[in-house]
Amino acid sequence: MNLYSELSPSPRTIMTPGPVEVDPRVLRAMSYPILGQFDPEFTALMNDTMAMLRSVFRTENEWAFPIDGTSRSGIEAVLVSLIEPGDKVLVPIFGRFGYLLQEIAERCGAAVVVLEKSWGEVYDPEEVIAAILREKPDLVAIVHGETSTGRIQPLEAIGKACRELDVLVVVDAVATIGGVPLEVDAWCLDAVIGGTQKCLSVPSGMAPITYNDRAERKIARRKSIERGLRQSGGDSSNDARQISPIRSNYLDLSQLQDYWSPRRLNHHTEMTSMLYALREGLRIVLAEGMETRFARHRLQETALVAGLQAMGLSLYGDARCKLTVVTCVRIPPGVDGESVRSMLLELFGIEIASSFGPLKGEIWRIGTMGYSCSRKNVLHLLGALEAVLVRHGVHIQTGAGVQAAMDIYCS
Repeated sequence: MNLYSELSPSPRTIMTPGPVEVDPRVLRAMSYPILGQFDPEFTALMNDTMAMLRSVFRTENEWAFPIDGTSRSGIEAVLVSLIEPGDKVLVPIFGRFGYLLQEIAERCGAAVVVLEKSWGEVYDPEEVIAAILREKPDLVAIVHGETSTGRIQPLEAIGKACRELDVLVVVDAVATIGGVPLEVDAWCLDAVIGGTQKCLSVPSGMAPITYNDRAERKIARRKSIERGLRQSGGDSSNDARQISPIRSNYLDLSQLQDYWSPRRLNHHTEMTSMLYALREGLRIVLAEGMETRFARHRLQETALVAGLQAMGLSLYGDARCKLTVVTCVRIPPGVDGESVRSMLLELFGIEIASSFGPLKGEIWRIGTMGYSCSRKNVLHLLGALEAVLVRHGVHIQTGAGVQAAMDIYCS
């Protein structure tokens, strides 16, 4: 007797900072038949994906491909391939994911120098540039869109300063790719990591990355050292040991390059269905048009914010650096934030997020990302949140939030 019921997940309206609802066209693409990883039809899909990633990243880089794994795998692949033990790495932190960059850099053996900004704020680029001049790091690792605080860090001046000073700059753009402007080449960014499960509206499981020839040169140098050590039998007297080989096999960008190059040197078995999903997700982004897509995200943010404020709720953080695709809302005094979230989920099928660290229990985080970023979802959330807050004894003007959002849509 079969003890397990048929899989049937409940339908949800997902308004978190990730994962978000997956576009039905992406789900359909994932159902297509499996191809062998060296089938010419499949390698053509790999080439399509690389070309579309270049367009979405706004880059002419040769290397733009996904790492098989969640977004963190992309971050680790880039950092473990670029950071040698003893390298000085500067990490400007303004939220939870800056600490992740710090931890991974330390695990790579870097001498990490951190800057810390109060949560809810970002850096004036001149603050970071002054630290670069003072510390003279080999590499700067920084988050573009910090979903823990709903803030976005200006990068253009930082990237250009790093280029002038011959410092590599690595950017976590997991939350921003496909949702807000990200100009890899124009901002002089050496390596950038994106995510699939946020503004691209693809399931979690791949991490699109891109890096330029400056980054590739360091990767190639470390690869040649590793080859030399193997040929010398690992002789510790070899001067080449002054440069450390890449310690990971799975996340070694020098090997992954060979896999994604026309040589197709076997490294791992590519995630066929996820590649279908990513390719379709990227196609949808480009078909919509990048500027149109950015405008859609701005419109839904404007309507959501208008509705929340009309209810009498307060937003968290410096409005001047608000991340378009994440809105952080202060939990009203005396309200159990988790009870509100549970009622939204159980009665309305809507999921919003809580937060981390010093903001745990202080704010809700509402995502308007990718396929989830729609008028239907914003209006549904505002109406449901009003009803749930009334149930929790919060005094609000019933209907005001939805009407304020409708004013935006009807203007």
